[in-house]
Amino acid sequence: MTDNNKNNPEKVKDHIKNDPKNKVEELSVEQKLKETEDKLLRSLAEIENQRRRFEKEIKDAFEFGSYNFAKESLAILDNLQRAKIAIKNDEILKSNKDLERFIENLSIIEKDLISIFEKNRIIKIEAKGKKFDPNVHQAMTEIEDDNAEVGTVIQEIQPGYMLGDRLLRPALVGVAKRKNSKTEEKNEKKEGS
Repeated sequence: MTDNNKNNPEKVKDHIKNDPKNKVEELSVEQKLKETEDKLLRSLAEIENQRRRFEKEIKDAFEFGSYNFAKESLAILDNLQRAKIAIKNDEILKSNKDLERFIENLSIIEKDLISIFEKNRIIKIEAKGKKFDPNVHQAMTEIEDDNAEVGTVIQEIQPGYMLGDRLLRPALVGVAKRKNSKTEEKNEKKEGS
């Protein structure tokens, strides 16, 4: 390109268009509009997906933000229940005339705590007599029992809890099993002796 063509913009455009190095397929106005519209729709869809994710995260934060606090609070209820059992079974305390009133006060505290849990959607898992469910139960032992159906929870070692639809703590349970044939043979030998 010559120096006097540099000052003329029309000649510069023609030179660029005609230069084989710069041969770029020009898009029509409709194609450019379609491409821009497609980009816009994709951006809007991405923004909408992001908005939904944020809404879900906010909802989960409100619903389960107290998860750790609730889980740790279960220890208070457990200890309260253990204290009641220990006090009832203590021989020295049994002779105390105020024992029943003290246990009654502990029961009131326990009921209040359970009520607070329920208001905050912390619900005890019903386990005893139910079919074993690995989603909410944790088997700690198998117990031979002819009266219960195999796989039924027949002992609750520690209660489990849900926070809404989310497992807070599984119920620790004992599950019924069939009598072992070896155990039956041993029993028969003992009876025969």
